[in-house]
Amino acid sequence: MNFELKFSALNTLSTVKTGALLILVDPKHQEASGQIKNSKSVASKKSEPKDSSLSGLIAQSLHAAHLQSKSPRVQLLWNIPGVTANPVILAHLGAAQLKDLKNALQQGLSTLKTAAPECAHLSIFLPDVSGQRLQTVMQAVADSAYVYTTTKPSAKASNLSKVSLHAPILGQTPKVQFDQSNAQEAFREGAARVEGMAFAKEWGNRPANHATPTMLGKAALSLAKYPKINVQVLGPREVAKLGMGSFMSVAKGSEEPLRFIVMHYNGAPKSSAPVVLVGKGITFDTGGISLKPGAGMDEMKFDMCGAASVLGVFKSLGELGPKINVVGLIPACENMPDGRAVKPGDVVTSMSGQTIENLNTDAEGRLILCDALTYAERFKPRAIIDIATLTGACIIALGHLRSGLFAAQDQLAADLMEAGERTLDPCWRLPLDEEYAEGLKSNFADTANVADRSAGSITAAKFLQRFVGTMNWAHLDIAGSAWKSSGPGKGATGRPVPLLLSYLIEEAQAAQFTPLTSTPKAKSSTTASKRKKA
Repeated sequence: MNFELKFSALNTLSTVKTGALLILVDPKHQEASGQIKNSKSVASKKSEPKDSSLSGLIAQSLHAAHLQSKSPRVQLLWNIPGVTANPVILAHLGAAQLKDLKNALQQGLSTLKTAAPECAHLSIFLPDVSGQRLQTVMQAVADSAYVYTTTKPSAKASNLSKVSLHAPILGQTPKVQFDQSNAQEAFREGAARVEGMAFAKEWGNRPANHATPTMLGKAALSLAKYPKINVQVLGPREVAKLGMGSFMSVAKGSEEPLRFIVMHYNGAPKSSAPVVLVGKGITFDTGGISLKPGAGMDEMKFDMCGAASVLGVFKSLGELGPKINVVGLIPACENMPDGRAVKPGDVVTSMSGQTIENLNTDAEGRLILCDALTYAERFKPRAIIDIATLTGACIIALGHLRSGLFAAQDQLAADLMEAGERTLDPCWRLPLDEEYAEGLKSNFADTANVADRSAGSITAAKFLQRFVGTMNWAHLDIAGSAWKSSGPGKGATGRPVPLLLSYLIEEAQAAQFTPLTSTPKAKSSTTASKRKKA
């Protein structure tokens, strides 16, 4: 999808050549700027003809209560004299929260889909592009237009191919403070986010026979087209030399060879410590010998959504080019139950040298992640974040709204929480008390891979924590947020690409304002202060 950003007065949009026009209505901003007349005066002068300008139509709609509601309201208008766009959709923003903006836009886009599905060019007027609002609009539009077609030739892709975003001209909206250069930067980030989420959705939605570990490796290699990205894909022989016995044990039951994908985004000097992202890449999970129930097993194609999110983030990094170093690690394999498969009770040796008693072969994600976490230590990372559809217990705890967050350090946890709130990709921190690890004790190995059923998402995180030592580590359990099981949006969500990308951009910006010597610089800033300005 092609996005463009323009700065326009509202009434100039009457003659813009576009298929449809969606106006996000915020009465506070538009009344303050004079872009709409006082609704009472418009209504009281019955002897005068109605104002047919766009601002006049908004005023009349507000006065008639068509749009006045705490919840978003939408009005569809056809064949407006003097207005090129047809139809025009007015969507009331309601409150000033990002959620309200997203809801209003979703309702407006849903109305457009029903009324004018053939629309190829949509223009959207935003009364405010400050903060994350512009990016929220872009993401909502892209989500609305997304259609999976790779293995469904009969599916019809959206006709919508061009979206023009019109922001008010600076100086015409006294209550809205923003800078055009900041808006342009936010637009670039939004465009990169949309690209990354689409890439993550594509690979998350593909069925397992169209997203094998080998194919996932090729998807990663396709990102090497970006000049700052290097990709290496290791096979079984190289992984064996690394001593990744835990990872290899999961892949034993499958005819599909495993792949260990190593990606480098080099946006900063080599001396700058990278952030490492580790994505779980189980391209299909039967549960192994501890076989899952048949009902819903088809959704286990989504068990590589952690890997898909890392691919998506790297796509976004390639598009955006922030000044930061990032390493992406994806252990990819299938978990299948043939005669060679690892059995419950088997003991395997991880890359770290720790032995693991595999009490349940359906707790395989942590077995491939632990070796990748050990591998990550060689990069001396500033932070390491693993992303995995790890436990059903996390869905029981948090549902499908928030991803589960576990972190050894408070600052990393706070940074990720803030990034999630900024991007409507929220997470929630759960505890890591040492007592939770008691259930992982084993008489036959250094650790078991599962405890009892209680606090299952926490004990899984405690298992992973054994393999990170003193590294600045966080774990995102996205089992509830990575895909939707029903409804019109059924399929991969592309989360947590927005959260991770926003976190990395903040890290890059903070690094640019951090003095390289002990002598303070007059223009130095902190991450916190930059966030307040966003």
